[in-house]
Amino acid sequence: MNSVFILIVSFIALLWAANHLVTGAAGLVPRLKLSPLAMGLTVVALSTSAPELIVAIIASIKDKNDLVVGNVMGANIANIGLVLGITILVKPMTLNYPNLKKAYPIIIIAMLFVYSLILDGFLGKVDGCLFLIACIAMMSFFIYFTKPACKKREFNEFKSIVNAGQSLKTNLFNIILGLIILPISAKYLVMSAADIARWSGMSELTIGLTIMAIGTTLPELATAITAALKDEEEIAVGTILGSNLYNLLLILAFPAIINPAKISNTILWRDMPTMLALTLLLFFLSYQYKKKLSPWHGGILLLIYCSYLVSMAIKAHP
Repeated sequence: MNSVFILIVSFIALLWAANHLVTGAAGLVPRLKLSPLAMGLTVVALSTSAPELIVAIIASIKDKNDLVVGNVMGANIANIGLVLGITILVKPMTLNYPNLKKAYPIIIIAMLFVYSLILDGFLGKVDGCLFLIACIAMMSFFIYFTKPACKKREFNEFKSIVNAGQSLKTNLFNIILGLIILPISAKYLVMSAADIARWSGMSELTIGLTIMAIGTTLPELATAITAALKDEEEIAVGTILGSNLYNLLLILAFPAIINPAKISNTILWRDMPTMLALTLLLFFLSYQYKKKLSPWHGGILLLIYCSYLVSMAIKAHP
């Protein structure tokens, strides 16, 4: 029971620190003059992926690669099925397909690129280096090719969404505070999750795919819902898709480089295909329904995610 308490406290501290980091980083975004979609795909998405990043580093050092890989895949599936599903239920979204169609092919290619490298069942140092190179290339693409010109109105809307009206000193303080608390909370989160896995009989992979994945996607959920309610759907979708990319290319690079190890067949033949299928479904929905995604579309995404969780509950034990 102590592990459960530590897990809950660690999650709260992790999200609190992540919120400060996101707020601080987002406060610097208006100086960059990016479009809302580019903002979501780069700075905001990278900031909201901070919990997964810190968890990945700590878990890799402690030889808990299954937690890392499970957290990454589970978070990506939760981002589309859970986060975007709830966001569309709360606020039906009008997706700007002309902008998104520039990003979608790159996102699909990146996912297939990662899949092709891990299909051999091993996550090695060469894979990690290639992931980092691809991550830098993706960020460059999104910054320079997703309409870099941004109007003053969009800057003001973005600042109101992320509460980015603080001074430079306040933003830097938030970033530093987040960077201090994140690794500490992540360390105890990993330790307690591993204890719960041993106590419950569940594998560390399953814990990563469920409990940790849902917990570490809460920053994306908060950002996406806030953005959607303020009619900035491009930031909402960009944050989710960008976070998924960084989870694959940036966060998976750390266990690959720090602690090369085998990858479970379950990841290769259940979780990775599920993530690809959900991404393709989102692409289809945004193309088929260019005017607006209605609540029932969000319901479909949530239903798929719940079905995924049920399938794991049935096979919870390794």
